[in-house]
Amino acid sequence: MPKSRIRKKADFTPPPVAKQATAIRLANRSWVAPVMLAMFLIGLAWIVVFYVTEGDLPLDSFGNWNIVVGFGFIAAGFGVSTQWK
Repeated sequence: MPKSRIRKKADFTPPPVAKQATAIRLANRSWVAPVMLAMFLIGLAWIVVFYVTEGDLPLDSFGNWNIVVGFGFIAAGFGVSTQWK
């Protein structure tokens, strides 16, 4: 039986692009680091002040919820940190 010819496929070359896509300019994110650090420090200060003043400050009406507010600021700092590039 005769052997069949081996067909060679042409290598794929993508069609030429008429114009190179322009780079998308990203927004300036220089605000992220200062806001993130500020949130961390505000949250930490809130919790420290609550413990040092034995619950009288920052807001006496919140009671032990002041801890949640402090951790909320810290969590917001982590949320802002996701925008950092």
